[in-house]
Amino acid sequence: MTLRSRREVLASLSVAAAALPLLGFTPSTALAEKAPKTILPPRLKAGDTVGLICPAGAAFSKETVQITIESLEALGLKVKLGKHVYDRFGYLAGTDQARAEDVNTMFADKSVQGILAIHGGWGCARLLPLLDYKTIQKNPKPLIGYSDITALLLAINAKTGLVTFHGPVGSATWNKFSVDSFRQVLFDGAPTLFENPKEIGDNLTVTKDRITTITPGTARGKLIGGNLTVLTAIVGSDYLPHWKDAILFLEDTNEAVYRIDRMLTQLKLAGVLDQVKGVVFGKCSDCEPGKGSYGSLTLEEVLEQHLQPLKIPVYSGAMIGHITHKFTVPVGAEAEIDATAGTIKLLNSAVA
Repeated sequence: MTLRSRREVLASLSVAAAALPLLGFTPSTALAEKAPKTILPPRLKAGDTVGLICPAGAAFSKETVQITIESLEALGLKVKLGKHVYDRFGYLAGTDQARAEDVNTMFADKSVQGILAIHGGWGCARLLPLLDYKTIQKNPKPLIGYSDITALLLAINAKTGLVTFHGPVGSATWNKFSVDSFRQVLFDGAPTLFENPKEIGDNLTVTKDRITTITPGTARGKLIGGNLTVLTAIVGSDYLPHWKDAILFLEDTNEAVYRIDRMLTQLKLAGVLDQVKGVVFGKCSDCEPGKGSYGSLTLEEVLEQHLQPLKIPVYSGAMIGHITHKFTVPVGAEAEIDATAGTIKLLNSAVA
C-alpha cells in the first residue's frame, strides 16, 4: 500500500468515525445521554384514582384483580382498569403494543393520579422502545411495582428523571407493614427510615428478617436498583440510569446461587459495581443451594466475594424483594444507608 493510499484510508476512517454519532452509534465506553433533572411525582391522597395495568404477565385471576381493587379502595383510592388488563398473548398480558398503550394512556390520562402494576412476570423490557417518554415526563405520577416492573421503573427514571417506586404490585399482600411503608412514602411524603422489624417473640434474640453487615459504614447517593435478573438483562442498553455515586439496591427470587454469582459478575464487568457508593442486597427468596448442589458456594459467600472488595458500605437482608412484608423504595431519590445498622434513610420527600 502506498503512502498516499494509506492516508486516503485513514482519512476515510476518520470521516466514518465522525459520522457514527449521526448514525446512532456511540463508543461502547460512552455513557448514555446526560441524566435528566429529577422530577418528583405528586403525592397520593384520599380520593385519587390509581390506574391498574398489566405490563408483563397476564391477569389470569379476576378474583386477584378484584382483591387489588378492594385493597386500594380501603386506602381511600379510586381505581381505573387499563383497557388491556385482561388481554392475553401467551404468557404475556397482551401484545407489546397493547401493554405499552396502557402505560402511555395512564400517564396521559389527567383523571389518573398514580399507576400500579397488578403482576410482574416477564415482558416489561419488550415495552421500553414503545413508551412515550415525552408524555410521561410532562405528566409525572407515581408508578409502582417490583420484580419485572423493574425494567419500567429504571427506564422511565433514566429517560425522564421521574422518581418511580419499587413497591407492592396489586396482587401483593397488603399487610400493615407494607401498607405503612406505602403510606409513609407516597401519601405522607415523609423522609422515611427503612428499617427491618426487630420482633423477638419468645426467642432470646431476633431470628428472622435479620440484616447482615458485609462492609460497615454509611454512604449517600441516589437509590437505583430493583430485581437483579431484570436489571442485568438490560445492561448495555440506554434504559438504565447513571450509576456514578448511586446506592445500588437489589433483590431476586428462585435463582440458583451460581446465577446470582453470574449476574453480579456481569455488573462487575460492566463497570457498575465500581461506580456505586453503597449496596443494599434485599431478600433472595428460595436462592439457597438445593438438591444436587454439592460443593456449591452459599449466597452469603457469593455476596462477600463480590461486594467486600469494593470497600464501600454494604449490607444484606433488607425488606426488599419477593416477600409479603416489603418497603416501598423510591428509585431516583436521594438516601443515606447505614450498613452497620442496616437502614436506608430518605434525605428528602420522594413526592411533591
